[in-house]
Amino acid sequence: MKKAYRYILPLITSLLLCGCTAQENNTESSGENKNSVSDTEKTEAPIYDTGSDIAVISIETKNQAEGVIDFVTKPVAEHVAKSIASWTPNYKMPPAPYYEECRVTVTDKDNTVTLDNVDAMVKVRGNWTTTYDKKPLRIKFTEKQNILGLNEGAQMKNWTLLAQYKDGSMLRDKAALEIARELFADDGLYASDAEFVEVEINGEYWGVYLLAEMQQINADRVSITEAPKDYTGTDIGYFMEFDGYYTNESELQSFHVDYADNAPLTPFDGNGGSGKTITCLSEGRKDNKSDVGITIKSDIYSQEQHDFIESYVNNVYRIMYAAAYEDKAYTFNEDYTAITETTDLSPQEAVEQVVNVESLADAYILNEIACDADIYWSSFFMDADFGEGGDKKLTFEAPWDFDSAMGNKNRCTDGTGFYAANIVSDVNDAYKTVNPWLAVLMYEEWFTDIIRENWTQAYDSGAFERVFTMIEEDTTQYADAFTRNYSKWNNLVDNSAFRGELSRYSARCKTHAEASQYLCEWLKSRIEFLNDYWHS
Repeated sequence: MKKAYRYILPLITSLLLCGCTAQENNTESSGENKNSVSDTEKTEAPIYDTGSDIAVISIETKNQAEGVIDFVTKPVAEHVAKSIASWTPNYKMPPAPYYEECRVTVTDKDNTVTLDNVDAMVKVRGNWTTTYDKKPLRIKFTEKQNILGLNEGAQMKNWTLLAQYKDGSMLRDKAALEIARELFADDGLYASDAEFVEVEINGEYWGVYLLAEMQQINADRVSITEAPKDYTGTDIGYFMEFDGYYTNESELQSFHVDYADNAPLTPFDGNGGSGKTITCLSEGRKDNKSDVGITIKSDIYSQEQHDFIESYVNNVYRIMYAAAYEDKAYTFNEDYTAITETTDLSPQEAVEQVVNVESLADAYILNEIACDADIYWSSFFMDADFGEGGDKKLTFEAPWDFDSAMGNKNRCTDGTGFYAANIVSDVNDAYKTVNPWLAVLMYEEWFTDIIRENWTQAYDSGAFERVFTMIEEDTTQYADAFTRNYSKWNNLVDNSAFRGELSRYSARCKTHAEASQYLCEWLKSRIEFLNDYWHS
């Protein structure tokens, strides 16, 4: 193996803008938009002089009463607030996120209004990120809209504005989604499109946000069968999240996974596991691991649907585990409610019957690159389609939430080592755990061959090089906008609200240029390290 690049940055001062090259030698269908401004109707009407080439989203509340702005400044996700209250004496519970009726105007980079005073509901969204001063937002239009041509112009009601508050570069989510689209598109899988915008609310400048799509079932997003309202049959699509917050959801929309009776996994560390094993769930009172189950993100309407998908997911994992650790093949009965051992299939064939293995390989590559601190806990999505034409396979797509990734938190800070299917620490370094879905097949040669093939194709095609070009171009193009953002929020210089979440290298960055440069150096190191191992 070649010596890996190692970019350990000491105190970063007076850095030039990033000049990196990677390979250095719930559901809507498309329809007519009633409120979009047509090409012939577009008007020149700048919202304000940004002084740089960036689109603007203006949100105006219909209610202009004093204090109305509280809807974006005060709410905290209820389960997060309850958690804070449990260890904070005299903590005053904030309001949970709530919708405010608004009108939204979108002005493109060329100062052309493309949406003009369109009705929408807006609220704070997210988990821990709702505790920060600059909070992420969800826009829910009354009628389907497209914003800035994202996702080839697909029209949707639901969009998100990611605040990027603890990511000094503000580029990690966008970079991860760019990599995801490079990897997943060839396999017909979904990853959100994204673009930077400046936001103003009731005429007040609110900073730079990353406009992205909302994770949901839709022909242009997660393309599986939507359950018609109040339909109770099991022949539908199920969109799910591997989620440590699943106990905060209703019993109908969540379930426990036993991970083959919590059977031990050999971590993938590039050294055969180094004699270690790890379970996903707690093994007793001295094991502090939290339970990580499944949240059903799409709407279901019956206990039968819940019980069906709970059984299916548990059994798919059992098929995967039996193939990898017992060299046995199991198969479902005709109605996918039970599994039995079979000699008619090889263990590999048994897995391939029920898992989209290309999607799992893509998910591994993305998450191995990113070294996301939340990989064991949440924002890891999967789906299965039992509707007409559905393939009835567990599929991994719609990746999300990478603001703690790529060296921002104290994980893989030199860009080396194996992470995504390895033993990892929880975000508070209180216990060790693993993402079982990524780890379970990692010692199956046929599966790692798929990873190797997908990696090599992406690397040789210039996929990672294009991501570095995007980082460089955005750093330059939006330099003035990033400066304005940090002039308002000052969270690069004063990172006290999340200092404990940052690696020492991220914490030392005090300008956007420094933060972008560190991201470039880290990501280059990471890709070259992994290329030494995975390139064929």
